[in-house]
Amino acid sequence: MRAHDIVVYGATGFVGALVAEYLAGHAPEDVRIALAGRSAERLEAVRRRLGVQWPIVVADAQDADALAGLAAATRVVVSTVGPYAKHGRVLAGACAAAGTDYADLTGEVLFVRQSIDDNHELARSTGARIVHSCGFDSIPSDIGVHVLHDQVQADGAGELTDTTLVVTALRGGFSGGTIDSMRHQLDTVSRDRDLRRIAASPYSLTPDRAAEPELGRQEDWVSLRGEEVDPSLRGSLAPFIMSSYNTRVVRRSNALRSYAYGRRFRYREAMSTGTSPLSGVTAAGMKLGLGALVVGLRLPPTRFVLDRLLPKPGEGPGERARREGHFTIDIFTRTTTGARYKTRFRAKGDPGYAATAVMLSEAALALALDRDALPPSEGGVLTPATGIGDALVSRLRTAGVEITTRALSGAAAV
Repeated sequence: MRAHDIVVYGATGFVGALVAEYLAGHAPEDVRIALAGRSAERLEAVRRRLGVQWPIVVADAQDADALAGLAAATRVVVSTVGPYAKHGRVLAGACAAAGTDYADLTGEVLFVRQSIDDNHELARSTGARIVHSCGFDSIPSDIGVHVLHDQVQADGAGELTDTTLVVTALRGGFSGGTIDSMRHQLDTVSRDRDLRRIAASPYSLTPDRAAEPELGRQEDWVSLRGEEVDPSLRGSLAPFIMSSYNTRVVRRSNALRSYAYGRRFRYREAMSTGTSPLSGVTAAGMKLGLGALVVGLRLPPTRFVLDRLLPKPGEGPGERARREGHFTIDIFTRTTTGARYKTRFRAKGDPGYAATAVMLSEAALALALDRDALPPSEGGVLTPATGIGDALVSRLRTAGVEITTRALSGAAAV
């Protein structure tokens, strides 16, 4: 019998505190939750503010013995401490070794690739589900495609082919942790050509690159007209900054499911810039801006300026801004039978903070409480779709997240 059901690691950080607050208000009373981090004093302050009597576990992110003890004492670890390449490797490995389920918020390709290499087979041997990317990176993408595929299969409408996620509405910002993770990965790849090649590959997170179908070039950042995605979509589409990570997670899900989505499944992500006559100019400008941001973070003079302008780790918006944020994501696909479908994933709350806290918390609760509803698995380094699946869909819907799928054409004829 383990002492805890869920340990929130990094509970004194901005997002960690939001996760702890959500669990305090929504977890069943009999769920045994603990707060963990490196400062007992700061953890006590969080506990006092929440008005709970949860245990406190002190463990530094580099203290292998302390993290091994933490992992062995709980059924699920939730980690909000990034950049994960700097602060997450030891904890993920400790959970894999202890047979402890794990969920985090990473959007770092190189960290997840390393975790797969280090932990996948170990976690399979212990039965641990190591589920990375359980926030805005990458639950809307990965769970959205999972739900889309399941509906297409239920309708007998074939397999997925060209599939595009479109961010159709977004209010909120990217967290300081996300920006810091981007900085760290750019610094890492600038020093190592092999890591740069891994980061650039569209299949960098799949189990076996040689087993992947040859589908031609798959760009991370795309600009196109809405009609190129679906006849019902108007205006221009710009690159979505998180697509370079999310697309790799979704492709890993397809591979882990033995290509259930289809061998001709092509996936990309973009962001709507509206339907005005200037939307195309806006889309082109956003693509240039993203490129400029990457270059700016690599060059010392502009890096110096950007480091002072961009959000810093541990910083975040006030309560009102978090509450008034929202996002709407639509995922369009064509199937091998010619049918068209759309899945909508919509949530209230700032995407990088309030909505992310809901998604990560519900992922942890599903791992801890919904074992019979989880996808069949021997364990391993998994994705939200392959590690939690329908159990998470059900919990998110109950939490007020809209996840719906409908046929746009063709399904009735199948």
